[in-house]
Amino acid sequence: MIIKERLVEPLNKQIKSEFGASAQYIAVAVYFDDEALPELAGFFYRQSEEERMHAMKFVHFMLETGAKPPSPSVPALRNDFAGAEEAVQFALEQELRVTDEISNLVTLSLGSEDHVTNNFLQWFVTEQVEEVDTMTTLLQTIQHSAGNLLWVEEFVRRNPQDTSIDGAEA
Repeated sequence: MIIKERLVEPLNKQIKSEFGASAQYIAVAVYFDDEALPELAGFFYRQSEEERMHAMKFVHFMLETGAKPPSPSVPALRNDFAGAEEAVQFALEQELRVTDEISNLVTLSLGSEDHVTNNFLQWFVTEQVEEVDTMTTLLQTIQHSAGNLLWVEEFVRRNPQDTSIDGAEA
């Protein structure tokens, strides 16, 4: 194994966190689908796919470095929201939590002099800046919409993206 032993369990926890985020984004997408807001639903379905891709990056990294990743269970999900703003605020808080998790992994990798893991994590550091910015922009758009979610739908429709509102490739 070419990564430090003390990084294995924290990386395994991150895999669980990424798969959990993917499942949570499906729950948010379903909320928007149920509210007949297809653009917002599609946005969050795409976010779910991206989080799954993040989890798989961790899985493949661990396998490539000689560690065995788990097949984690998904934590309980939140399925109900009082409105669009609450749902997106929840998503932003999730992204901020993941950002902290990635930062903690970077700190641990540096403290362990695990340069292989640190190098791998740098992509996620950059990615989390984009993720937080995207959710912040979406939340602000909802807040500025004065409750007219059709404007938000149009904003999301006019800003097609794979995973971010600004169209940056993830």
